Amino acid sequence: MQLHIIARGKIGRGAEAELVSRYETRMRGTLVLTELPETGGRIPAPPSPHVDVVLDERGTSLPSTGLADRLRVWRDDGVREARFWIGAADGHDEERRASADLLLAFGKATWPHLMLRAMLAEQLYRAEAILAGHPYHREG
Repeated sequence: MQLHIIARGKIGRGAEAELVSRYETRMRGTLVLTELPETGGRIPAPPSPHVDVVLDERGTSLPSTGLADRLRVWRDDGVREARFWIGAADGHDEERRASADLLLAFGKATWPHLMLRAMLAEQLYRAEAILAGHPYHREG
């Protein structure tokens, strides 16, 4: 299953971009990042079936193992792509939120968008490691 981060704004260069790139490389093609302008922009239609995960501070906060479990269920159900949407400074419109298969929060804090991309990429890598039984993720 392809994991696709779709984010508003450009990450440019810097520590955050370096972290995202590091996880893209580690995930060997299963992680894709698409950057959209602050408003507008289009991406190709998703493959069928797919799921949309909208990052939103009012969403559900999952532990790393909970995210891995969701990915496992989707993968085993034949989902071809999980799209993770990171909004612009004002967040997502109600239509995007309402159509989401999952509203996901990284806690109650509001995170800078560039940092959130790196955090999400790391969590997706961690979820893959959990599912593969890799020692990257340690309980306890």
